[in-house]
Amino acid sequence: MKKLLKKLFLGIFLLILIVGAFSGGAMAAQMGYLPRIVPASAAADAPTDDMSVFWEAWRLIRANYVDRAAIEHSDQLAYAAIRGVTDALGDTGHTRFLTPDEANAEHEHLDGKFFGIGAYLGVDDQKRPFIITPFAGSPAEQAGIRAGDVILQVDGVDVTGMPLDDVVSRIKGKKGTEVTLTILHENESAPVDITVVRDEIKIPAVDWAFIPDTKIAFIRLNQFSSVVNEQMVAAIEEAQAEGATALIVDVRMNGGGLLDQAIKVSSQFLQDGDVLQEKNAQGDIKRFPVEKGGIALDMPLVVLVDKGTASAAEIFAGAIQDHNRGTVIGEKTFGTGTVLTPYTLSDGSMLLLGTSEWLTPNGREIWRHGITPDETVELSADQHILVPLDVKEMTADEFRQSGDAQLLAAVKALSD
Repeated sequence: MKKLLKKLFLGIFLLILIVGAFSGGAMAAQMGYLPRIVPASAAADAPTDDMSVFWEAWRLIRANYVDRAAIEHSDQLAYAAIRGVTDALGDTGHTRFLTPDEANAEHEHLDGKFFGIGAYLGVDDQKRPFIITPFAGSPAEQAGIRAGDVILQVDGVDVTGMPLDDVVSRIKGKKGTEVTLTILHENESAPVDITVVRDEIKIPAVDWAFIPDTKIAFIRLNQFSSVVNEQMVAAIEEAQAEGATALIVDVRMNGGGLLDQAIKVSSQFLQDGDVLQEKNAQGDIKRFPVEKGGIALDMPLVVLVDKGTASAAEIFAGAIQDHNRGTVIGEKTFGTGTVLTPYTLSDGSMLLLGTSEWLTPNGREIWRHGITPDETVELSADQHILVPLDVKEMTADEFRQSGDAQLLAAVKALSD
């Protein structure tokens, strides 16, 4: 993964999209809502007066637009109109509309199921999608796709400058089908075509490794899916059994997850008090207390965050910070702090609507503010992020020379 971050499109938070997982919005928007589905019929009827101009324009389009074939796809026009409304609300990347297919993919993602080639994607400084890393044993890795590969085309279509979620939509697909990527390998000048057979991608929500020559356990939370607390508890117990004396929990590039999992994960480190507060449109506050029985209440702790840390991952970081339970190191987080209520519409599409707002235990706003780390450490263009799979293969000297300034700062904080 060396030199990968120099490829990131500066000024835009790192999108970590699991190929084939879903096709809607930024990863920061991906989860974080209360685990319930509210039928659309339960929503209050919207006043028609405010929509009179919209319907006037709609009727003119239907009656007069020259491309009659385009008018036949009224569902797509309606979907585009709904997306325009949700975008105008300003809850960037969180409140959003999902088509029926996207809604199904969202459910699969929250269940920890992924279908595609098995790789993390980012955007480089030339607005080209590239492979941050293929997953071990994934179809992408088996086909010869490498970390740092730039994706020029998908099935012959130029994807340079294309929104990353659109690229993901083109790459994802049903198990057993093929997709051909035109790839430019790092340090090579001639692109190559690589055909990958899509499959279900089994990705652990949690992985971990010891920092070389230490008893510091480096635990990465990839997502707050329905199994993250179970897997994290197993990782901590395994690390403790092998003599771990301190923990680094990495939620960099973690787009969020289920609220109940954020509470459970945070509770593994907290003795009492609240994990978060929730404020509704009327200003009413609801508190979510720590769940008893945490297994790492006293172990020295550092939490790593960055611009891609969002939603449920921000709840976790904010709770650790407000309780003075550990040191938060890295960069200011994305600032996704609305609670999404999912409304299932009549055709199977879904409206994910921000109906209340998360606050940290001390009442700090997360939405649009993010979590400011206790120690700010930025990564320069020539530095790269390590994951436990990298660390497992490193010697102590290789680790010290690795260039992940944030992880090195975490180790220093726990060693001082």
